[in-house]
Amino acid sequence: MLYLAGARGRLHYRRWQLDNAQAVLAFLPGIGQHSAHYHRFARALAAHGIELWALDTSGHGLSEGDPERPGTIYELAADARLFLDQVRAHANSTLFLMGHSLGAATTLAVLREAEPGEFAGLVLCGTPEAVLEGRSPRSARGAEAPNRARAQGGSRSRAALATEQESDWPGPRLPEGLPVLIVHGADDRRAPVDPVRDWSAQVGARLHTYPNAGHDLLHEPVHAEVTAEIVDFVHARSLA
Repeated sequence: MLYLAGARGRLHYRRWQLDNAQAVLAFLPGIGQHSAHYHRFARALAAHGIELWALDTSGHGLSEGDPERPGTIYELAADARLFLDQVRAHANSTLFLMGHSLGAATTLAVLREAEPGEFAGLVLCGTPEAVLEGRSPRSARGAEAPNRARAQGGSRSRAALATEQESDWPGPRLPEGLPVLIVHGADDRRAPVDPVRDWSAQVGARLHTYPNAGHDLLHEPVHAEVTAEIVDFVHARSLA
């Protein structure tokens, strides 16, 4: 078992190790998911020389924490940086970053402080509308909200506290020159595609939408097509 000492408890992660990997993909799952859900994805990547690492979000999988309150966007980003430090320490191949849903929001928070060239590319899947519009996703809930409410004698509503937390997120900022692939279900009801399409045009990202597909692309019938798109993106930049 592989663990990191996080600020809010131990964090578990998995590595599907390859000899002579051509590239490494560090993956952050969405809410309610964890690394054990991605064995099929890891095998498919391995067939093309790509090594997958995946973090269990706080409170998910084998990571300690509260699954209802995995962390604020900043706490999640801090957890992800610990994980990425571990990836860099043990993997010598070109590093790519990928996030799904809440994990996509977390990757964007990480990248606000990243330097140009730190990552060879970014893959976003099921990206929440909120994080693109300068709001923290609803699922990015930290433990301090109820404590703050108690300190104020319960005078502030949960909605008001949530609004305060959301307003603290300044929105995404990508390192200059970072290649971005966005994969998204055309029928995604949790994260509508139109805001993602607009943002992808603004940042010059490569957007691939999948008809008759919803939010969780790597576990839907189109998963093989999605994986092939990711493999092509990684190979085009790791072998250049």
